[in-house]
Amino acid sequence: MVRARFRTVRLRTQVLLLQVLVLALAFVVAFAIWALRSDTRLRTGFGQRALAIAQVVAAEPGVREQVTRASAVPLPELGRIEADPATVRVQGTVAATRARTGADSIVVADERGIVLAGPDLPASRVSPGGPPGPAAAEEYGTEDGTAWARVPVRALGGDREAGTVDVRLAIEPTATRLAPDLRNAVPVVGAGLLLGVVGALLLARRWRGLTLGLEPADLAELVRGQAAILHGIGQGVVAVDSDGRTTFVNDQAVRLLGITPATGRPIAEIGLTPRVLELFGTLESRPTTATVHDRVVVVVARPVRRDGRDLGAVLIVQDRTDVEALARQLDAVQSMSTVLRAQRHEFANTLHLLSGLLHRGRIGEATRCIDDVLGSGPLGAAAPGIDAVADPYLQAFLAAKAAHARERGAELVLGPDTSVAGTLIDPVDVTTVLGNLLDNALDAVAGTGDPVKRVEVELVQEESTLYIVVADSGPGIAPELVDRIFTEGTSTREPGTVPGGRGVGLALIRQLARARGGDVLLSSPSGGTAVLRGAEFVARIPGVLTVRSAE
Repeated sequence: MVRARFRTVRLRTQVLLLQVLVLALAFVVAFAIWALRSDTRLRTGFGQRALAIAQVVAAEPGVREQVTRASAVPLPELGRIEADPATVRVQGTVAATRARTGADSIVVADERGIVLAGPDLPASRVSPGGPPGPAAAEEYGTEDGTAWARVPVRALGGDREAGTVDVRLAIEPTATRLAPDLRNAVPVVGAGLLLGVVGALLLARRWRGLTLGLEPADLAELVRGQAAILHGIGQGVVAVDSDGRTTFVNDQAVRLLGITPATGRPIAEIGLTPRVLELFGTLESRPTTATVHDRVVVVVARPVRRDGRDLGAVLIVQDRTDVEALARQLDAVQSMSTVLRAQRHEFANTLHLLSGLLHRGRIGEATRCIDDVLGSGPLGAAAPGIDAVADPYLQAFLAAKAAHARERGAELVLGPDTSVAGTLIDPVDVTTVLGNLLDNALDAVAGTGDPVKRVEVELVQEESTLYIVVADSGPGIAPELVDRIFTEGTSTREPGTVPGGRGVGLALIRQLARARGGDVLLSSPSGGTAVLRGAEFVARIPGVLTVRSAE
């Protein structure tokens, strides 16, 4: 329940409380460490002070002399040491040193432990007992709030240990020693906490400005909602920051572009095709068609700015594969319609001619006219040599293109080696490749001022493979475009003459042919023959024709 209530507290309050708690905890820990180190240093200092007092007393000549004499007197004769004035002087020296240094206890004893001077001993009395034997070496330490030190007394005239000096100092309690320091630290700690609170308030205010007043829960919900929307739309979205690193890639973009969805990587390393990468680099805001693997997509790249600051760019991708397929089918239907319209027009003219001849009684001439129509047929008149193509769909398509060529002041002829005995299995792909090559050739010859504008197409079947050769009498391909004529974005047409972008057709039909194991090549950029001196393209499309068995 406490955690639930804490989550309902605003972020600014949480930051403030956390900041104060951290600062207070830091001050407490720092003071505890400082107090511990101070206590250790103080205890060591008291021990060293006790050692210094003991060393001074042990070095006194009178103390050394009397301790040496006492250690040599048998225990039954200790009474005469008691009345010795030298003993009294030693006791006076010890008392004066104790009073001067503030030591709690200074005890002088011989090597047998007989105390010659001590805090509770009268000046004229020698007491048995005391410290347990002589000190082996100088030593000091602390225990139970007391610092102690023990130093051996060297005998006169030698290095023998004749006795010891034991010093005790009371150590002041830690709380008593640190109380003044604690009182002095209170203002500093208070100032630090105040600065921490002010800093936390400023941080919370800036956070609120950066997050537009939204709390973390609101931000998380907003991010989840946006991610769900961007992943659910039918368009691909790729976003990059100002450094060109990906910040978002939705599922549709991965599917359409065939890229990796990893974020934080340079845009050039996620698998974009050169054409799409070029469009992304130029930030072309106009919709542009591109081919990606077996798909046709429309790409739009736009910069993202806010308050005049560059935040990166976003790439929007829309799938046009189905639309392009429908467009190809529609083009085929339009081709059929053109053929039917041409046939209707030619039949109407022929019927008018027959009607006039019959009304004038010219039976022989009418008969010859009917024989001519039955001999060539409407399609034969539209495209001479079309009988070498057995497939009716392909016949109608060629006739339509021939009629279209005549409308543009050009002539479409079939090559002498044309021979297609089978029927089309996939007419859409074939007419897409053939139609694009013919349209490009007609565009090339239509822009010239030559009186002869000719396009020649030759179709040859080899098993199930269809070979297409298209040549024209146009100006050919410029030398600087030969090596990149099949690259997306490369076009011989003027900018703005093709809706949706330029330089897509040849790249698209090459992809279609290669998807079937074939290819589209530029066999000659110019100068084929005296008449057909323009470009010549060759296409190979396997598996699109039926194979007739020999009868």
